[in-house]
Amino acid sequence: MKRRSFFKKTTTALAGLGLTTSACASARTINQKIKQPFKVCATIDQQKVFFYADVIKESIKVVHIADTHLFMDDERGIPYQAYSNRMAKAYNQTTHFQTRIETNPAEAFEQTLAFAKEVNADVITLIGDIFSFPSEVAIEWVLSKLKDTGIPYIYIAGNHDWHYEGMEGTLESLRDTWIEKRLLPLYQGNHPLMAAYDIKGIRFLAIDNSTYQINDAQLAFFKAQVASGLPLVLLVHIPMYAPGKTISFGCGNPNWRAATDRNFKLERRPKWPESGHTQTTLNFHQEVFNAPNLLGIFAGHIHRNSIEMIKGKPQIVADDNASGGYLDINFLPMNKGDKRLIL
Repeated sequence: MKRRSFFKKTTTALAGLGLTTSACASARTINQKIKQPFKVCATIDQQKVFFYADVIKESIKVVHIADTHLFMDDERGIPYQAYSNRMAKAYNQTTHFQTRIETNPAEAFEQTLAFAKEVNADVITLIGDIFSFPSEVAIEWVLSKLKDTGIPYIYIAGNHDWHYEGMEGTLESLRDTWIEKRLLPLYQGNHPLMAAYDIKGIRFLAIDNSTYQINDAQLAFFKAQVASGLPLVLLVHIPMYAPGKTISFGCGNPNWRAATDRNFKLERRPKWPESGHTQTTLNFHQEVFNAPNLLGIFAGHIHRNSIEMIKGKPQIVADDNASGGYLDINFLPMNKGDKRLIL
């Protein structure tokens, strides 16, 4: 499939999986007026997350996975070893975040999928750095394991998923190249950079910010989803900037620029721009936290749990799955007694 035609594609349906996708708001919902921001109650107990809101009509169970960093490879990867060598050794053995027993990314991933089956999850969200580099055998292995679960899933790329370290090209061109060559089956026919998935009345938005930036089409897509009036959940790999956080919270971060890029030599990639983020990326950050129908944001990238609250919008970041981390997310209707707390 030619990249020019594929990256223009924005809508499709996932036949038989119980998810539908939409790239722009439907005519029936675009004119809905949001009188006031949705009121949300979010609670966290270790990896368990509970979201309560009056707009949630049915319970939704989400198993959220980030940063598995699978490093498996085969003979097809030999020509690329000069680019994959460092990350192929980075996560060969890890320590499980709960048991403190030695584990590894493949084992941790399988255990998390087993948990998703055990709890009968409605959807598995895979939000980037599932791979340490775009290994064909690793991608095929993940696709097989996901198919075996029988559970619908959502995938967006992280900065390592498409990155062969030292390969020439801009971040955007390298992302487009390796999405088309290797990662494309994981999107199940959906647009890799932006897609919307409807699950029991909640619309999950998967937006790729794995270059730390947002493009014009993604911003327009997000604004159209906000205009729909539907309850939204945003899935991004790199967390949105929040005051007091490190540069790893790099989407919309006013300090993100060449002067703060300490890892470009290690990761053998282009240095961040001298001028920092594009205005589009900064506008996206503003639109996200001003969106009255956004219930929350879920991210990864930093390899530890974190929660931030900006303008009443909770952002929750998952621990790395390479060490067994995941989020057990529950969207639940509010009972009458609890409604008094926030309404």
